[in-house]
Amino acid sequence: MGTPDENNLMLQHELEIMAGILKSKAQYRKIVKAGIAKWVKDFQDGHIEFRTVDDLKKTHRNRYRIAEG
Repeated sequence: MGTPDENNLMLQHELEIMAGILKSKAQYRKIVKAGIAKWVKDFQDGHIEFRTVDDLKKTHRNRYRIAEG
């Protein structure tokens, strides 16, 4: 353990790192939402088609991968 000042500096540093991580995650979510919105529009406009059940399965699986990110 260090002095109270050293501990405060360490805590401040950790908080700055966490704030950066949260900001990055928020930006990532915005990008993902924009991508999904574009995909939905393309699907609704008929530019994307499901030709097989496997196409639908892959889309469904990828939806969960994106949600986890």
